[in-house]
Amino acid sequence: MASSSGASTEVDEAPAGIGIMSTRLRRRRLLRWLIVAPFFAYVTGFLLIPTGEVVLQAFRTQSGSFSFSGMHLLTEPQTVSAFEQTIKLSLITAVAGGLLGLFVAQATLSRGIPGWLRPVLTTFSGVASNFAGVPLAFAFIATIGSTGVITLWFKHLGLDLYGHGFTVYGLTGLSLTYIYFQFPLMILIILPALEGVRREWREAATSVGATPLQFWRFVGFPLLLPSILGAVVLLFGNAFSAYATPYALTSGYINLVPVLIGEFLNGDLASEPQLGSALAFGMIVVIGFAVLIYALLQRRTAKWLR
Repeated sequence: MASSSGASTEVDEAPAGIGIMSTRLRRRRLLRWLIVAPFFAYVTGFLLIPTGEVVLQAFRTQSGSFSFSGMHLLTEPQTVSAFEQTIKLSLITAVAGGLLGLFVAQATLSRGIPGWLRPVLTTFSGVASNFAGVPLAFAFIATIGSTGVITLWFKHLGLDLYGHGFTVYGLTGLSLTYIYFQFPLMILIILPALEGVRREWREAATSVGATPLQFWRFVGFPLLLPSILGAVVLLFGNAFSAYATPYALTSGYINLVPVLIGEFLNGDLASEPQLGSALAFGMIVVIGFAVLIYALLQRRTAKWLR
């Protein structure tokens, strides 16, 4: 009888214990949702809703009726030229900044490099990748402008940069300015991927007679290729959407999509903001395509980083 009573007590306590665990689990889930709720609210209020409003406005007239009249702007020569130059500038700076950032990041992980160098590099990268706009434009004007420090130094050595066709206010100077904040961003993105290349893989390659160059050619680089391409795509999107830096440096002299949108919204054509929204819609399509490629590449990279 005693054993029967004890078994009945254990059976009664089991559902109670399960119920308590289930209640705790629900509370934890609720707490997690409460923690991330401000993030989703921020994204919704400052990204999703404005993006949706831009898309809707691109297909509206001034009276508010639905129309494709604003889309004709995307086929005009000035707009096509703006997209071509913006894509060209973004590709050049993404590839150049990506390669420079990749080499610098790999150098910091090499043997013989002081241990204090990596935190200094990551700190610099975090600051430099966000240093843009008017301060960056002023810094480059003061450095390689027509009366900049480096320009005068080269002229003192007998080399007139501006006499040979260089100008910081042109596409070449703007590319150098973009690369300044592109390669630090590449360092921050690619460092985790480089750290994911395990030492055991190198030792295994060395044990079968592979040189360091052969390891990177046949093992390391193929594994890192999705991460590198994904980072370059991200750099492309970062350069494609930049507005403050080219506007402050060139004052709209170079025909770029973000600057052109600013002219429609803040210039003489401010009475037709739907045309600026049409251009912004074209940018959203390009950026969305880049984000899709980045997500696919990152998904493939995550398989070997686990």
